Amino acid sequence: MRDGLHEIVMPQLAESLVSATIERWLKQPGDTVEMYEPICEINTDKVNAELPSTVSGKLVKILAGEGETVTVGAPICLVETAAAEAPDRNAPDRPREAAMPRPERAAGGDGGEGAAPMRGRYSPAVQRLAAEHGVNLAEVRGTGLGGRITRKDVLNHIESGRASGRPAGPLPDDPARMPVRSGGLHLSEEPKTPVIEVEAAAPGDSEYFIDVTPLRHTIATRMRQSVTEIPHAWTMIEADVTNLVALRNKLKDEFKKREGINLTYLAFFLKAVINAIKDYPIMNSVWAVDKIIVKRDINISLAVGTEDGVWTPVIKNADQKNIAGLAREIDDLARKTREGRLSLSDMQGGTFTVNNTGSFGSILSQPIINYPQAALITFESIVKRPVVIGDMIAIRSMVNLCLSLDHRILDGVICGRFLQRVKENLESFSIENTTLY
Repeated sequence: MRDGLHEIVMPQLAESLVSATIERWLKQPGDTVEMYEPICEINTDKVNAELPSTVSGKLVKILAGEGETVTVGAPICLVETAAAEAPDRNAPDRPREAAMPRPERAAGGDGGEGAAPMRGRYSPAVQRLAAEHGVNLAEVRGTGLGGRITRKDVLNHIESGRASGRPAGPLPDDPARMPVRSGGLHLSEEPKTPVIEVEAAAPGDSEYFIDVTPLRHTIATRMRQSVTEIPHAWTMIEADVTNLVALRNKLKDEFKKREGINLTYLAFFLKAVINAIKDYPIMNSVWAVDKIIVKRDINISLAVGTEDGVWTPVIKNADQKNIAGLAREIDDLARKTREGRLSLSDMQGGTFTVNNTGSFGSILSQPIINYPQAALITFESIVKRPVVIGDMIAIRSMVNLCLSLDHRILDGVICGRFLQRVKENLESFSIENTTLY
């Protein structure tokens, strides 16, 4: 508490978290705030999250702007609590000049001179709404932080009758209008459309600019760290999954009725990988300079791609789950990713990463290792090909398995044996001897 105000500080959401970035303020100075009501969105190196207020009152001042990285424990805003506003009946009368000053507005919030830095940046929601109603955004008064135009500003402009009513066309190659792609989990639904801040270009310009979001910055940092510190090597093997295809085709409809979710190939692939890790536990390790740390728990990180980045939610204790349990975990994590509801606990503790690049048709890939893990395996697209079996040609369902490895920990011999075991496990799935539960 300071001068009758309550400081809301950046919490430590995880043991290893030392800072977080303010992604977006959901409340502005002068707004009423209820306890536990989200006041801003924050971004860590693991996940995005909404930060709830720890008190009820009125937001007086924002101390950390959007895009600013704040250390754990540092104040991010001031909230005037109800107790601070209530008069003390036993205290002598004070002149009005001594009362609490009026809340400050964010810089440029009135759309005046200070609005210039953010005036030309529009979110996809604002662009879509403006296009649907024929609104010229240059004519809209922005009341957001830094003069940014919000969706409410556009709606107010429309209600005032100043919109033309003629839908405006999108910018060429406007990312807000592009179809959303997804990959990695055979998603049956599109992930939520990302909020990409686009800096408007002058008419006739041949390019436009997209802000680097905290998530994209984190991905860039981690990828650079991985390729800089880890000596990558790569190997591939192919597997005949004809029996697996027949097995899934037989069971998928009944499984859908019973569980209410899709039975994907990824659940079988995970089981094959997990059983291979049990046989070769060195694959489940990290480099620690003077030693190699082998993890006892097998926690599988799933590489999930959405339009705005790649997420790696984790299936904890994956070796203790059957195929049906893995399918449920895959569906749950896919749903959370689509809806933007991944928590820090969903993203922590991974020991080995699996990627399903085959879900968008890839047949060969060379992925970057998920630092600091020792390896990453990708499950490519299942393709029917002519294969020689016993001097005869047969049409079989084949798949490539690609492995990226940390050559400080792993060598060709151990990785070759590991891939052979994954291949054997995949090819052993059949209608006769495989159960889901």
